[in-house]
Amino acid sequence: MATDLDGTFLPPDKLHDGAQLYRLLLEHRERIALIFVTGRGFESILTLLDDPAIPMPDYIIADVGGTLLRRQGDGFAPILPLQDELTQGWPGREQILALARQIDGLHFQEVPQEYQCSFTFEHESARLQAQDLAQSLGLDHLVSADKYFDFLPRGVSKGNSLMRLLSNEGLSPDKVLTAGDTLNDLSLMRTGLKAVVVGNAEKALKDAVLQDRMNGLLRPVHLARAAGPLGILEAIRHHAFHRLLGLAPAETIAPQGDAELVMVYHRQPFDETTTDSGVTRSLPKSPNGILPTLLGCFADGREGAWVAWSLQASRTPDAAVFEQKVWVDRDLYPNLMACRVALTAEDVDLFYKQFSKEALWPVLFSFPERVTFNDAHWQHFCEINRLFAETTAAATQEGATVWIHDYNLWMVPSYLRALRPDLHICFFHHTAFPGADIFNMLPWKGQIVASLLKCDYVGFHIPRYVENFVDVVRSNVNCSVLSKTSCAPDWLTYGCALGVEEMTLQLQTPYGLVGVGAHPVGIDNARIAQLVKTERTQQGMRDLLAEARGRKIVLSVERLDYVKGPIEKMQAFERFLEKHPQWHEKVIMLNIVTPAATGMVIYEQTREQLDRIVGRINGRFASMNWTPVRYFYRSLPFEELMAFYLASDVAWITPLRDGLNLVCKEYVSAKSVDQTPGVLVLSEFAGAAVELKGAILTNPHDENNLVQMLEAGLSLSTEEAHYKMRQLQERVLSYGVKTWSEDFLNSARGQTRQSLGKV
Repeated sequence: MATDLDGTFLPPDKLHDGAQLYRLLLEHRERIALIFVTGRGFESILTLLDDPAIPMPDYIIADVGGTLLRRQGDGFAPILPLQDELTQGWPGREQILALARQIDGLHFQEVPQEYQCSFTFEHESARLQAQDLAQSLGLDHLVSADKYFDFLPRGVSKGNSLMRLLSNEGLSPDKVLTAGDTLNDLSLMRTGLKAVVVGNAEKALKDAVLQDRMNGLLRPVHLARAAGPLGILEAIRHHAFHRLLGLAPAETIAPQGDAELVMVYHRQPFDETTTDSGVTRSLPKSPNGILPTLLGCFADGREGAWVAWSLQASRTPDAAVFEQKVWVDRDLYPNLMACRVALTAEDVDLFYKQFSKEALWPVLFSFPERVTFNDAHWQHFCEINRLFAETTAAATQEGATVWIHDYNLWMVPSYLRALRPDLHICFFHHTAFPGADIFNMLPWKGQIVASLLKCDYVGFHIPRYVENFVDVVRSNVNCSVLSKTSCAPDWLTYGCALGVEEMTLQLQTPYGLVGVGAHPVGIDNARIAQLVKTERTQQGMRDLLAEARGRKIVLSVERLDYVKGPIEKMQAFERFLEKHPQWHEKVIMLNIVTPAATGMVIYEQTREQLDRIVGRINGRFASMNWTPVRYFYRSLPFEELMAFYLASDVAWITPLRDGLNLVCKEYVSAKSVDQTPGVLVLSEFAGAAVELKGAILTNPHDENNLVQMLEAGLSLSTEEAHYKMRQLQERVLSYGVKTWSEDFLNSARGQTRQSLGKV
């Protein structure tokens, strides 16, 4: 099969997906030689070769026939001496450019190409002059779409190069199918090989084929009704090639589920405990973890499914024991089923604890010195993502929306799009997203980008991450930004490490249109208000204030993770006590650190360092009546945490990097209930920093600045503290968890948000 790419082998839009054709080629890989025949340069094809859903070609004819490559191992090499014969006499791009610049109305296209030089022309005079120039240089040319002009080596065209390749490689012409959709594919249609013009082809190509027929040139060219890859499938039947394979092309996988919204997240939406009496399930206790946040999408009784892993002794557990589908909670979510992917402890260890945290996590948070790459782990990661995609495909009704949540499911969109081209796929990136120079360190960057571009919509917390993603895409594939919006006044644009002026809303990529946007996760303000008003919380606050004995309370709450900067924070607090002895006996730091998941070896060193520095600070500065740091290395119940929020004077939240940070929002929300004074000192590298105007921003990489901003927060007047807190509360209370999920889903379904404040 020799096929053009854009609009032919690659679908013109997501409604005409290539899944059926790709499956046919993959299933009969040993019997079908695949040849890409394209006007693109080889460099611009590289990302396609990373897409696991697209079959790898055996040959590539690029540059409208000027470049011929054969697959060798994992790469491609020129077909010699055929390549040299084709391009003999090619003068090179610089000579052509020097002469073409003298032609008014002829404009060079700065696209990757080698044995081809492409221009656009404004008027007929420019085209005629370019044609004369090609003739004077002994070159051929190609005109297409009434605006493109290509200089080519003499005798080079897609059709000519294909015929020479077939002869060179000993491939039988009577078993070849060619396919195209634009006028520069006409030479393929005139080879005499069996061919197809796909249904979405430009009129000029169809007219040329029909004119050939009128002139008595009865070539075996089928004008397909179906577009893109579906048109090729139509031609396989028309030309009876399916008989050579012994079967008809694969049919579309029929929708198998009832869910209209499917949430795909690695964790189950409940805690599961196995005892002698059986399995018990309970909903998560904290109202502001991501689990209850995502569960809120199903509170209205929506038909839904939640795809997650379930730890089992085998990937194929005994069906009599393992329930692949279970109800989440029939009272709260009457139509929500959990569809579980059975994974072993080894699967989880490799997929999550090792690969996700040792290869992907350090890159996401821009700590490249901590990265460990292991290709075997990557292959296992893809395998797990494929299992998630298969479970998702089986749970979802036709045309439904699939919400894939977070980076450890990066490859699910690619596998899912191949299985179910009818689905509306959106992806929310819950972590930070790095710049292209960091992200592109990943050996598998091309595969990841190709997968994410199979989505209809990709969401992030803040505009900076959107723009980082756009830069990553542009560094890996040819794409165009179709629309942007201003970030001001909803977001901080200047004076903040993560600020940007404009945010992209839509991209045109080789895989179709992709929407992007920023949606910072909100919190359950109503639930926090309930907890704050309880007697237990109020008494907890009174106890903490009594224990503080009038001293200022600085609160730090974070998970044990080097990206949160726990060591840098404590070193800064030690420096603060050194530099400001006037605060001795007058301030207490409550440092709450939630342990990492068991088995996370990479965090053990961080904990050991943290233990040592806390001990050193208390050893240096404590007195009989004063211990400067109260250290809690454990998970506190959310209800108990409310009392800490209310009692503290300053919340000191200083991650080196953070996708967003919900602790700072919880602090602001809790303070809003009884209007207790409080100051938020927040890292400008936390995503929330560009959203929460009213915070005192600090640079966690600068110890002097950490000290300075902490002292500023402690010294802030009551009047100014109330003013800043009102600014914070205006945002936190107006953009809660329900608003966030609706905002994301509405944008994912095409209702693009014009302003952060208008949702």
